[in-house]
Amino acid sequence: MENQILLEIADISKAFGITKACQNISFTINKGEIHGLIGENGSGKSTLTSMIYGLQPQDSGKFIFLGKEYRAANQLEANSLGISAIVQEAGTLSGLTVAQNMFLGKEKEFIEKGFLNNQKMNAAADLLLKEYGFESIKGSDIVDKYNFEIRKLIEIVKATYFKPELVIVDETTTALSQDGREILYGQMEKIRNSGRTVIFISHDLDEVMDRTDRVSVLRDGEYITTVNTKEVTADKLKELMVGRKVDNRYYRMDYGTEISKDVVFSMQHVTTHGLLKDVSLELHKGEILGIGGLSDCGIHEIGKVMFGAERDYTGEVKLSDGRKVESIAQAIADGIAYTSKDRDNESVILNASIKNNICMMAYDSLKKGIFISPSKCGSFANEFAQKLSVKMQGIEQDVAGLSGGNKQKVVLARWLAINPDILIFDSPTRGIDIKVKADIYNVMDGLRKEGKSIIMISEEIMELIGMCDRILILKNGVINGEFMRKESLQEQDLIRKMI
Repeated sequence: MENQILLEIADISKAFGITKACQNISFTINKGEIHGLIGENGSGKSTLTSMIYGLQPQDSGKFIFLGKEYRAANQLEANSLGISAIVQEAGTLSGLTVAQNMFLGKEKEFIEKGFLNNQKMNAAADLLLKEYGFESIKGSDIVDKYNFEIRKLIEIVKATYFKPELVIVDETTTALSQDGREILYGQMEKIRNSGRTVIFISHDLDEVMDRTDRVSVLRDGEYITTVNTKEVTADKLKELMVGRKVDNRYYRMDYGTEISKDVVFSMQHVTTHGLLKDVSLELHKGEILGIGGLSDCGIHEIGKVMFGAERDYTGEVKLSDGRKVESIAQAIADGIAYTSKDRDNESVILNASIKNNICMMAYDSLKKGIFISPSKCGSFANEFAQKLSVKMQGIEQDVAGLSGGNKQKVVLARWLAINPDILIFDSPTRGIDIKVKADIYNVMDGLRKEGKSIIMISEEIMELIGMCDRILILKNGVINGEFMRKESLQEQDLIRKMI
């Protein structure tokens, strides 16, 4: 039977000032498929799907959905027409309950005698959460109670329970543990098997190869081609994304480098409530120390404790001179930088300019008398944005309009601008394409060579092996293995200590 078209994308264009985010893009999405959408950061993927989902209007062209021209004014209208999305960053609203987030825009289903029946809405949320296997999440709880990953699971339920015809999954797996990913993959397959459709955006090309039926490629805002997944290799997809053959050797190539005996930072017998259990570690001068494990094992908690962002623990975190790290302000003053896994909520100010994001840690050095010098601030931000090759309209552009990779470059530029000695990178390449990954790895390697000390927290095993001098593996909040950098180290060696 010939494939039926669900969505026709016809000559869609979108520009932000002089930046052409999408240029005359045309291709089709079929019913009953998982359709991959790939491209480097800034290629137009999220801009295109945000127009499909009603987050912003197209400048020209049209969408034809189920045979009719379609233009959603907002997300609620998109939902009502049968389109939903699970976005890369946080897609739940703080201050609302789990149930209020799940049924946002659908509250009329729970109106009785002119009033919203919250008890009924909470019960309906609990029933759905139980059907998905998420009994531990309660509809009546304020969503802020839950961590980033749990909120992603809530979003999966929110986006799929009402059986939309099209679900957009935008870089969602990077926020999930392997268990969470399997849940999402299962939902994607259910959608396809029921004759409905998924648009799946991911920078993990192995994941794209495993999970999709067809893949469309964007490059610099233009449509390149659509291919059947079974008929291409991951290397061919990379080539289509960047327009040339890609050399995979973007990790460090050195082995046998001696680690300094100088300890610059340490944790001693740190225990937090529910995650870390008597964790002790040392970071050496000029070392990249990797910390890996499954996402719920405590690795992300380590970064927060080290940066003074987690106060509820026992044990000690201290610098080489014995001073304890007990607050974020003190950590920054002592030359410690930190990038969070939850980039949009904890690392950047989305509605502030690139200039203000980069300068915010350096305002004291940018003053002229008691006032901040606008010219100094502008030159300073330009210098570091250019050092990190941030793809932007200009430093006055809001960070919210940048791709995930360019947001991460802004985060790094801000910290590099104050020349820290210790850098804690939590999931530094999450949701980032291969070229930007290579840029970030080069920055890290350069910092190492300058004698800076780096902690790299990651769930991506290959980047730990590729970049780190030493790797600690956590399991259930306890250090369960240590590996030194060597050419023969394999993924399976680390996995055995994780599970």
